[in-house]
Amino acid sequence: MAGLSSAAVSGPGTPVAGPTGRDLFAEGLLEFLRPAVQQLDTHVHAVRESQVELREHIDNLATELCRINEDQKVALDLDPYVKKLLNARRRVVLVNNILQNAQERLRRLSHSVAKETARRRAMLDSGVYPSGSPSK
Repeated sequence: MAGLSSAAVSGPGTPVAGPTGRDLFAEGLLEFLRPAVQQLDTHVHAVRESQVELREHIDNLATELCRINEDQKVALDLDPYVKKLLNARRRVVLVNNILQNAQERLRRLSHSVAKETARRRAMLDSGVYPSGSPSK
């Protein structure tokens, strides 16, 4: 065979518009990746929720340590521990921001995949399918 064509022959010399092998591969790949993307999104969301909870616990613990430090009659220096907790909180917030940005990119990618899949299905259903590269 000379190569893949975007037209199939329906009758004697009558071309019918159809997807190319590349288009079928792309759509299959999108459908294959969709569950993984959705699962990753779910896990990122769960991690973000747990980090918010962790940040709240760190804040409560830091507040409690400050209160204990003020109430102590014996001079215990809890400031280094409070600073460590606040540093840990800062790192949790930083990781949470990174995850939030990654989740937003993942959401946009998933939306683009769904949009492109819907566009291709509409083109297939209408019977008109260009042989060029996909539009944006």
